[in-house]
Amino acid sequence: MADIKAEYLACPIRQVISRFGDKWSLLVLFLLNRSEQQAGEQGAGTTGVLRFNEMRRFMTDCSQKMLSQTLKNLEQSHLVHREVFPEVPPRVEYSLTDTGRSLMPILSDLINWGKEHFDEVVTD
Repeated sequence: MADIKAEYLACPIRQVISRFGDKWSLLVLFLLNRSEQQAGEQGAGTTGVLRFNEMRRFMTDCSQKMLSQTLKNLEQSHLVHREVFPEVPPRVEYSLTDTGRSLMPILSDLINWGKEHFDEVVTD
């Protein structure tokens, strides 16, 4: 049993994918990336950040508790940056880290693959 655990702990696929492989994490990363892309298209003075409630509007089937936990996990994995502004009420903004940004080409490829093979893979 100890050999299996050591093998599991050393497995990059298991360890890395477990950090962001769930549906909510992937969706949050996608939303933050899209926000950055839109900010870049709009030019100076815009930012690629989202607030909690902005994400909730796009993720209506995700509970507030689950979104909060997902954001915490992504922050702990250094994929998402959380910035709290000392205002009343407090303002919190989320953005991709450089590490999170480096994942986006791979995520984009996965999305494109999913669009191309949707009917083959998603069957009832």
